Order: sequence, then C-alpha cells, then structure tokens
Amino acid sequence: MKTLDKIPTSKIGRTTELVKTGAKIGANYLKYYSKKAVNPSMDRSSLDEDNASDIYDGLKSLKGSALKVAQMLSMDKSLLPGAYVEKFSLAQFSVPPLSAPLVRKTFKKYQGAFPEEIYDTFSKDSVNAASIGQVHKATKDGKELAVKIQYPGVADSIGSDLALVKPIAIKMFNLKGEDSKRYFAEVEDKLLEETDYELEVQQSLEITEACSHIPNLKFPNYYPELSSKRIITMDWMNGSHLSEFAKTDFSEETGHKLGQTLWDFYMFQMHGLKAVHADPHPGNFMISADEELIAIDFGCIKQVPEEFYQPYFELAVPASINNPEIFKEKLFQLEILRHDDSEKEITYFSALFHEMLSLFTRPFQEKTFDFADGSFWDEITSLSEKYSNDKELRKMNGNRGSKHFLYINRTFFGLYNLLHDLKATVNTHEYVKYLEEKGFKNHSAL
Repeated sequence: MKTLDKIPTSKIGRTTELVKTGAKIGANYLKYYSKKAVNPSMDRSSLDEDNASDIYDGLKSLKGSALKVAQMLSMDKSLLPGAYVEKFSLAQFSVPPLSAPLVRKTFKKYQGAFPEEIYDTFSKDSVNAASIGQVHKATKDGKELAVKIQYPGVADSIGSDLALVKPIAIKMFNLKGEDSKRYFAEVEDKLLEETDYELEVQQSLEITEACSHIPNLKFPNYYPELSSKRIITMDWMNGSHLSEFAKTDFSEETGHKLGQTLWDFYMFQMHGLKAVHADPHPGNFMISADEELIAIDFGCIKQVPEEFYQPYFELAVPASINNPEIFKEKLFQLEILRHDDSEKEITYFSALFHEMLSLFTRPFQEKTFDFADGSFWDEITSLSEKYSNDKELRKMNGNRGSKHFLYINRTFFGLYNLLHDLKATVNTHEYVKYLEEKGFKNHSAL
C-alpha cells in the first residue's frame, strides 16, 4: 500500500483537500444525470460507488476526525447505501500508513527519542493503519509489543474538521437551531479523548482489571512507562480481526461462544461499570487461535449517567413501552419529546419512537436472541427506509434525544452488527452472574 510522506494539518490545507473532493462529487452527479437522461431506468448504484470511492480517497489522505466520522457511519449498515458502508469500513484498519521517515520523525517528536533508542527492534513499516493512529511491531526484553503512534496534527484539527462536516450532518439528520450544538460538542469531546493516549492507557488498565473474570475474554498488557500523550505500547496480540474471522468457516458453537462473551462484556460494562467501550467495530476486536475474544482499543469510553441509564433501560421493558403514560414520561426524561412540541409533534414522535424502540429493544425482551435472524435485520432496514423517505419527518425539528444517545446507540448498533457477523445466539441474562461475582447489583429494569 502506498505510504504518506505528509498529512495536511492546517485548516486551509485540510479545507483544500475537501474542496477537491467536493468537485469530484459534483462531476459524478453530472455524469450520472447525463447517463440517466439517456437511460431513465438507471439506478443510483454507480453514483453511490463513485461518490463513496472519491469521499473515502479524500478522507484517507486527511486521516483524523474526518476519517473517524466515516468509520462511525460505516457501523450503521441501515443508514447508508451499501457502497458507502463497504468503502467507509476500510477506515477501521486499512488506510495508507505514514512513510518510515515520517514515522521516525513523529515518534521522536512525541517520545523524545527515536524508536531504536527505546525498543530492541522496531518495524519501520506499520502493520495496521486506522483513522487516528497506526501500529508498529516492536520487541523489548524478550516481549513482543504493539506500538501505536498517533498521526501528526490529528488532535489539533478536530475542531476545524468537525466545522467542515457539520453542514453535511445538519442536512442528513435534519438538525435545527442552536440546540444542535450539544450533539457536536459531545462528538468533539469524545474525539479529543480518543487522541489522549495517556487517558486511553488509564481506561485500558481499569477495564482490563474490572472485566478479566469474564470467560473467553483477553486483553493485552499495557506499559505506561513506554507510552505518552501520543504513543501507546502494549503487548502484541496474535489473532485475526473479527471481520476477517467472520469470513472463515467457523463452527456454530464457536460463533455462539464468542457472541456470548461479547454480549456479557458489554452488558457488564453497561450495567456494572456504567461506562462502556463505545467503539465496537471489527478493528477493535481479535479472535485468538484458541477462539478467545481479544479487546484491544479503549480510546472511546462513554460514561453512562444514572439520569440517562434508568429511563433508557426502562424503555426496554414491554410493560413500560406499552403503557402510554409511562412511555410518554420516559420520552420526556430522555429529551425525545420536548416541552415546546406541538400536539402534532408529540403524537408523531411518540408513534415513531414506539415503533423504533419496540424493535430495537427486542433482544432484551427475550431470554435468548438469535442475532443471525434475517427477519430482525430486514425489519431494521425496512424501518430505516420508511422514515428516511418520510416527507413529514423532514419538516420537523430533528433535535431529538439526550446527547448521550449518540454514543450509546452507536454502541448497541455496533454490538448488534458484530453479533450478526458471528451468527451468534446469546443468553441475554447470563451477564448478571458476572455482576454478582464483582459485587454489583443489576439496577436495570430488565
């Protein structure tokens, strides 16, 4: 794969790259409509493929938060056309890496020494490049290590990158008014946290200690003394990324075992720690040769405040969802319904979210749930298409829901998709025994 000798870090440089991408997209539309004039039956698939390719090519040269947003969108397979999901998913662990000279220069800037002065061996070429940093293999004192190096300028460009993405997001999600600022502030805060590698090491150590009793779940050791604000050193873990493993001919039993581990890991965090790994894409999980789940990245941890946790999980209970008075009360608590809503808006959004939540919370309502069930995913796709084509919805204020929904919903959509990839059937209540082992009380309404 071609390497990069530099990354645009200034606002002007990054804006210029996005303007070039915009020009390519404009040309794609002209080409598409010219062909459609000759062939009216032509669908949008070729346009989507061209646009997805050009947008990804533009973002991968920028790296950072712009590419991270594409990665986040790729996790929700019901939101974007397949061409975009396929291209943007490459941002998980397959983007052009920095060249060896730039790596060496960047490492010295961050760590105060060249790699060969710290490690016994250090691979000049990366083994894995993603949106915020890339990984190199190293050794020291007989240990195999993974060294994650953050791309230069990523932390400093988050604000300007989001300012460029903001108009697109406002149009896509129909956001209106000053109130939408809280959503962008939430995204910016989490992205800034993801660039703080000292925080990531701290979070990694805390979650490793808290969750190490869950069977079939492994974590690397982390080395704070070999890490810094922009460098992380951890154990090298052997295995396949979950996305690669999912393409192999694994047994049904293995899929169920790995899926159960994944589910228990997330439910333990959500209901016990009230803090959850909010970036569940396949690049952050590996499968070992012993068919164990390895969690390798804890840069994005979402704290779950009690005032959000309680009403959120109460709406996973059929008795609450199907009681109009309780349901309406919880929608106000979660800021889905607003006190300035008209009666028409209250009626409309109550019906919309009743339909959505009845479907989305179905796994919690059954003792076992089959995430390979095609009908469940067909219903999600159908519901997504229904509301994306609803002209009435486009007229209404899209500022709906607490800011906490952004990362909590992202977590569950990502988790559901990973379990689907593993074709897993899970016992949805088994995690409770792991809470009890650690002295947690399961406070959820489930």
